[in-house]
Amino acid sequence: MRDWNRRRCARRGHETYAPVGPGIETELAARLQVQTAHGPAWRCLRCGDFAIGEPTASGPADQAPAVPRGKALRDLFILRLLAIERVIRGVVILLIAWAVWKFGSSQYAVQKLFESDLSAFKPFANHFGWDVEHASIVERIRKTFNYSPKTIHTVALLLGGYALLETVEGVGLWLAKRWGEYLTAVGTSIFLPLEIWDGYSKIHEHKSYVFAICTFAINVGAVVYLLVSKRLFGIRGGGKAFEAQKHADALLTVELAACGAGAGAGVGGAVGAASPSGPGAPGSGVPDTRAALAETVVLSQPPLTDPAGGAR
Repeated sequence: MRDWNRRRCARRGHETYAPVGPGIETELAARLQVQTAHGPAWRCLRCGDFAIGEPTASGPADQAPAVPRGKALRDLFILRLLAIERVIRGVVILLIAWAVWKFGSSQYAVQKLFESDLSAFKPFANHFGWDVEHASIVERIRKTFNYSPKTIHTVALLLGGYALLETVEGVGLWLAKRWGEYLTAVGTSIFLPLEIWDGYSKIHEHKSYVFAICTFAINVGAVVYLLVSKRLFGIRGGGKAFEAQKHADALLTVELAACGAGAGAGVGGAVGAASPSGPGAPGSGVPDTRAALAETVVLSQPPLTDPAGGAR
């Protein structure tokens, strides 16, 4: 199975944090730090390994960064794939809207420019298996050539608004913003009936409907994924349950619980006073895991060498 945590750390580096403060931070820092022959090593908040060197950040425990890990990283990867698809779609529609608007006063000029640009775009579309010639959006634009210039300008504005919507959705998904997830779920759902009708018409008119089915499947999958995984509109507890699960998966939350900070303590929330009867305390029966965790130390610095030139 893919280790999303170590994969992210390999690309971006470890996320270490040194708790500083007079309260529970002292015990928490002792759990997150070990001494090695090469100096102190701090535990990464993402992958859990120890990295030699100074921590990337420090401060009170309740101000520690919320580092996504595990399932959250996988969800972020999926969101960014959807974001790329939305932005590409928005750029294509925006180019079409620009062509319609520029020559809206002349149906012949519009048709000539559109067909020219479409021919230039066909090799790129064919490379990805997209039959752009029979795409629903292309057929709808061609029908506007018989309309008045005012109608053509209206169509261009509508296409520009749709392209803007797709682009904003892509930006929100890329940044993993809650509003972007809601906007994508609502915006995509609104156009699903139109896609169903378009696919139904193509089947009865014996046109290519493979692309329409694939687009419809992607959009339905995106909506279902966002609703269930991101708990939108109160599903599976809503936003509060989503945030609670995200903080519960944080490594620092686990360590705070091990320090006896209380069940409600977590990253980004209020941190209670340490309890002497918490896990890892004397007589609790829970072994101290720092010795075992020290075996996972990651040497982020080059090995030391002795005067003879050999590596130690």
